[in-house]
Amino acid sequence: RFNLSEINELFRSRRTIYPEQFTERKVHREQIEVILNNAQWAPTHGNTQPWRFKVFTEGGLQKLSEFLGNAYMKLTPTESQNDMKLAKLVSRPLKSSVVIAVCMERQPEEKILEIEEVEAVACAIQNMHLSCTSYGLGGFWSTPKLIYTQEMNEFLSLNEKDKCLGLFYIGYPAIEWPSAHRKPLEYTTEW
Repeated sequence: RFNLSEINELFRSRRTIYPEQFTERKVHREQIEVILNNAQWAPTHGNTQPWRFKVFTEGGLQKLSEFLGNAYMKLTPTESQNDMKLAKLVSRPLKSSVVIAVCMERQPEEKILEIEEVEAVACAIQNMHLSCTSYGLGGFWSTPKLIYTQEMNEFLSLNEKDKCLGLFYIGYPAIEWPSAHRKPLEYTTEW
């Protein structure tokens, strides 16, 4: 049905590209919509479709940056605070064209195990990353500890049992597309 060679190449070309490696070129809304629509085709037990997306662009990036900096300072004990970590949290949204907070909305009746809802959202993120790769866009799935806090839920207007599962940064890469490798199958598979 599909060109398997091209699909294999897409899977094997997916890379993390950090916001520090993005250009200032803007990603179009239409591209973001395609990326999010593709995310929604991830597998989901019971068809609960637990993913929720909060998209930050333009002025929203500044608000996200300020929230992340303030939350880090508030939630991290003084002796554990790291200036480099704080600088990255604050600067990364401002270096990105788009940041998407990818969240899980917990089903009120909790029919499906929470871990399965988390797994569905993780699959949605993989679809987002593959879609970015097909566009030639850089993507970075970030999971700083503070995304799992009540403060983050309040910032994103999430319910108590919902969770933010990552910040997905998108931009055009200023670098050459990175190469990588994986272990041979015999190291990771038993028959």
